[in-house]
Amino acid sequence: MAKRFTKPTINWVEMEKRVPPSQKANFFAFKAKADAYYRRVQASPAEAPKINWEEYSKIVPVPGLVEKFKTAYAAFKVPYPADTLSAKIDEQWKALQPEIQKFCETMQKEIDAVTVDLNKVKALPKFDDMTMEMFAELYPNEALDFTKKPSFWPHNIEEQPGYMTPEQKAMKAAGHH
Repeated sequence: MAKRFTKPTINWVEMEKRVPPSQKANFFAFKAKADAYYRRVQASPAEAPKINWEEYSKIVPVPGLVEKFKTAYAAFKVPYPADTLSAKIDEQWKALQPEIQKFCETMQKEIDAVTVDLNKVKALPKFDDMTMEMFAELYPNEALDFTKKPSFWPHNIEEQPGYMTPEQKAMKAAGHH
């Protein structure tokens, strides 16, 4: 008889943590199918039912028929496929471990860098409390500096005096006025 499952070997809680929100519905549908299959397996008996052969030999009038069925029943084995893939999967998993470790290290470095940037942003004063002077001090390249580089509303490049489109620049460079 095949090995009987006593409990599922899948850690559904950990797997659910790794499923992206857009795939949650598919994950729960898969889990429901797996649970239904597991319940069906558990509902079946682990061993084949025992037959009272003496009772049948008293009832069946044909001599030797019950013994023939008894030997055939004892000889019958349910064919279970041999597990030929687990070893290959384990080999692939072992081969992937260095790549996974390298990816995790790379992602941890990125997480650390982003955490540093996030802490800098969190340390800034609230947007409502920040003045233009504070912004200019914190971000000199992004701040408007009206003394060194005056601009007019709406303070975008296209609306400023002297602005030329790329086509106008190309014509001027070619010598056209």
